[in-house]
Amino acid sequence: MGKIKFKLCLFGDGGVGKTTLTNRFLTRVFNEDLKMTIGADFSVKELEIEGKTAVLRIWDFAGEDRFRILLPSFAKGADGGIFMFDITRYTSMKNIDDWLSFFKHSASKTQLQIPLIMVGGKLDLNEKRSVPAEDAIEVSKSHNLHGYIECSSRTGDNVDEVFELITRKMIENAGKV
Repeated sequence: MGKIKFKLCLFGDGGVGKTTLTNRFLTRVFNEDLKMTIGADFSVKELEIEGKTAVLRIWDFAGEDRFRILLPSFAKGADGGIFMFDITRYTSMKNIDDWLSFFKHSASKTQLQIPLIMVGGKLDLNEKRSVPAEDAIEVSKSHNLHGYIECSSRTGDNVDEVFELITRKMIENAGKV
């Protein structure tokens, strides 16, 4: 069977860890000196899920307001999305409504619902947590998202699981299971 290609978009406020998450997934290295994303970064990685090869075209959106005008053109044709927030910054989760409505409006792909998951980043800073996991799970469920997971790009905890979860959801959505 051939490779299944997916466009995956990461979005959320600036500084929540989208770029370090993507970088850790791609390179297995944590680099805290990454610069702010300007517009969007684009990466490609293959992932093997249950005998199927998925090619992820990962679009990492800048979170700053001044770049939001670019989101509609970048999100067009997305097969899945990751809304990411920082577990130590409650406001980064509270902005989910704005991000989801903007993303869903921009991505609008036929009538199929695009799988979206919510990711709480910076799990290594658990002692500074301002978003209880229960609150995040509740927000995820209230928005009918396809899952919630917490991760740390610094330690690597659950980084692969984030991309495996959303890839499984995209495969299911594409009817390729």
